[in-house]
Amino acid sequence: MLTEIAPSDLRDNPFALIARDWMLITAGPPDNCNTMTASWGCVGHIWGKDVCWCVVRPVRYTFEFMERNDAFTLSWFGDERREALNLLGTRSGRDGDKITEAGLTRIPGPVEGTTTFAEARLVIACRKLYWHDLDPSHFLDPSIEAHYPSKDYHRMYFGEILRALG
Repeated sequence: MLTEIAPSDLRDNPFALIARDWMLITAGPPDNCNTMTASWGCVGHIWGKDVCWCVVRPVRYTFEFMERNDAFTLSWFGDERREALNLLGTRSGRDGDKITEAGLTRIPGPVEGTTTFAEARLVIACRKLYWHDLDPSHFLDPSIEAHYPSKDYHRMYFGEILRALG
């Protein structure tokens, strides 16, 4: 069972959490949500608030849910869920119930109107503060463009961390 923890008490290495362990970005309540696997993001402090940021390409189904909802969750799992995370990152929720197919159980998130999963080991619930569309004219390192062969640049979402459970 997850218990509430202060964001400043998180003991996980954020580089490992995001890049190696992967996370699910989920928006919407349990009866109307979508989720996607992500390995790009950050945690930190800005505007006097503890924040997370994540990125979602506009072509992703989750983008519609991020746009419609004021809050979202980031959820992490143990290694035994790696196959589920792979499925959730490669299949679209437009094509069916990929969450059930992945064997995850939707539960209300720690903030009203959000969703997480009973199998999660760590959950961070955020309220959207800011978004920004990545502009390739601002890439100072030309190698970044290689991540966008289809020119489908991400939208970045900053979220104030409202609750963390671990």
